[in-house]
Amino acid sequence: MSTSDIDRVLRDAVAEEAVPHIVATVTDRSGTVYAGAAGSVTPGGCESVAPDSLFRIASMTKIVTTVAALQQVERGNLDLDDPVDAYLPGFADLTVLDGFDGDRPRMRPPARRATVGQLLTHTSGLGYWFWNADIQRWETLTGTANALGGDRDGFFSAPLVADPGERFEYGISTDWLGQVVEKASGTSLDDYFRREVFEPLKMPDTTFTPDAEARNRLVPLHARTPDGGWQAIDLDLPQPPPWYSGGHGLYSTPNDFLRLQRALLNGGSLDGSAVLRQATVESMFRNQLGTLSFPAHIPTADPVVASTWDGPSGLKWGYGVLLTTEQEPGYRSPGSGSWAGLFNTYFWVDPGSDLTGAIYSQFVPFADPAILGVCRDVEKQVYRTLR
Repeated sequence: MSTSDIDRVLRDAVAEEAVPHIVATVTDRSGTVYAGAAGSVTPGGCESVAPDSLFRIASMTKIVTTVAALQQVERGNLDLDDPVDAYLPGFADLTVLDGFDGDRPRMRPPARRATVGQLLTHTSGLGYWFWNADIQRWETLTGTANALGGDRDGFFSAPLVADPGERFEYGISTDWLGQVVEKASGTSLDDYFRREVFEPLKMPDTTFTPDAEARNRLVPLHARTPDGGWQAIDLDLPQPPPWYSGGHGLYSTPNDFLRLQRALLNGGSLDGSAVLRQATVESMFRNQLGTLSFPAHIPTADPVVASTWDGPSGLKWGYGVLLTTEQEPGYRSPGSGSWAGLFNTYFWVDPGSDLTGAIYSQFVPFADPAILGVCRDVEKQVYRTLR
């Protein structure tokens, strides 16, 4: 079995400056079946990226928080039907942003209380500044920090942009979910992740606070130059983190994170360690939105940070993953789950084909059309070569 065609896709992506660098990893239930990389840590530099390079995985943190929350459900410490404010009374103070009167935000009470389950499915009404122009404007008018800032109290004061249960709205729901996990478990998210997820799955490089040795392997963030090339930029997450964010705070390596993906592929277990029951994992890959759907079009509100999202209609959300609903010949199976991180890291888990893979780079904007094309090319070659 030759994986040279996958290698070629990675090399071409860097040579054509679609990405500054790239790592791809794939595993089945038995073990890693592909790990490759192309490009250097900084374009033109001597140090190459590799599967053990450290990346900011941003919103790929959300799947870890989802696993943690479902563990608490299994242990009887958390009920997805409970209102969020039963665990975090401050959540009851949030109001709905209902427009603007000139430069004054217009607020109203929510029609109903958001549940913990709605945090898991992004139907709580909470949004993100880069994909919701109203939140972007609210943050500007109120001087409130977003996820890239260090103001914890301001971050958690952001209002809802829809009534709970009304629609799918991608946002800071999982950050709040991390706070719920801390309350339900009685420990910090940092300690909880390490004890209940990373140590059992042998993921030593996944952390909120990389040490000096790990930071030597950290790939810098990049942005386009005016001539279409790449340059390193200063944009970064605050270190040390002002709080342990369930929505965006982790660092990991492709090799490390692949162990979590493989555990999900195996129904919650890996090498004799179980982090979730199989029935719970199966629920993650079932539609949890009912008649609602993931939006087919999400316009950017901050093009420096994120591009406009355009995808097929009718996609669903499970717990922590976007669900594929139709079979496209040569690609992942229906029922596959996937998600990504703001700095252009992507993963998918395909139980139907016994494959899970991931693609890593470090640049903004998120969901840049060029890397989305590369992701499709990699996936096509993965299924052509390995299945």
